[in-house]
Amino acid sequence: MSPFSVDPDIARAQTINTRFYTDPVLYEAVKEKLFAPSWQFIGGSHLVQDAGQCHPFVLLEHFLDEPLVLIKDKEEQLHCLSNVCTHRGTIVVHEPCRLAQLRCRYHGRIFRLDGGFQSMPEFKEVANFPSKADDLTALPLFQWGPWLFTSLDRQSGYQPYLQDMINRIGWLPVNDFVFRPEHSKTYEVAAHWALYCENYLEGFHIPFVHAGLNAVIDFGNYTTELFQYANLQLGIAKDDEDCFDLPTSSPDYGKKVAAYYFFVFPNMMFNFYPWGLSINIVEPAGIDRCNVRFLTYVWKDDKFNTGAGSNLDTVEMEDEEVVKAVQQGVRSRFYQHGRYSVTREQGTHHFHRIIAAFLATTP
Repeated sequence: MSPFSVDPDIARAQTINTRFYTDPVLYEAVKEKLFAPSWQFIGGSHLVQDAGQCHPFVLLEHFLDEPLVLIKDKEEQLHCLSNVCTHRGTIVVHEPCRLAQLRCRYHGRIFRLDGGFQSMPEFKEVANFPSKADDLTALPLFQWGPWLFTSLDRQSGYQPYLQDMINRIGWLPVNDFVFRPEHSKTYEVAAHWALYCENYLEGFHIPFVHAGLNAVIDFGNYTTELFQYANLQLGIAKDDEDCFDLPTSSPDYGKKVAAYYFFVFPNMMFNFYPWGLSINIVEPAGIDRCNVRFLTYVWKDDKFNTGAGSNLDTVEMEDEEVVKAVQQGVRSRFYQHGRYSVTREQGTHHFHRIIAAFLATTP
């Protein structure tokens, strides 16, 4: 049995072996085994609002480090393409701009805005040219409201990752959510990326770590629901204030929902509050550190920074303190496994089970 196997019976299971957090070989392996097949958040559709706009970016910089470019073509279709020229491998688009075509400045190879090869000087004598290999690789692209997602695996579908979340809160007018950069922030966390995710995945620690959040959340009615590559922690308010006004079409109608905490494997968190959404993206930056981007989208300004969605910076500092302590602890020679609370740590157990399954696959 693999040292990273996790028993499907949470009552019998041990947590994943601590080598997962400390072994540099495994840190490298998860790039292709966990992250490359997954779906990742690109940003908002505001990045390419007009025809011809191009937005180059690096997917999970300093980890996957994949150069990509988001483009809206002349027919206003969106494309996510490899930003690497198929001739000699240089970067094609270097900065946000508006273009009629993509032209590599190294040797003049030209591509259409959909990535298709168009022309190349001094190549008349080249046999079997051009071919499909001369096009820029097109990646799958999914848009939900104002949010864009892609995967490096061109065969990967978004549904196992995102569809359960979309179904659950389909009544929300997500196109009305407005990005607020002044309320967004990136945190540098001295801990392995998975330790940060595990902390998010259980509300068990709320009464012990988050006094402010515990004051507004009914911990006794805090629940976790598991999906294929995602899960939901449902935060119920202690009173009638600062909760969603749910329509009768919602499966949660009649509940005092203060927050929907969705986790999408392996590293995305979507925290819906009555005022809007905080998207948290965990970006591995080393075996013992990660960066966490908090991206704020406001729906109702009059409710902003209230209820379970208030004082998020304070909550983050509290989380960072305990996660950094766990980072120290997993290096101990005296600790290899823990156990799970059957009633409170279903999300962490599910996360470990998915990791174990992905690690067991061949590249």
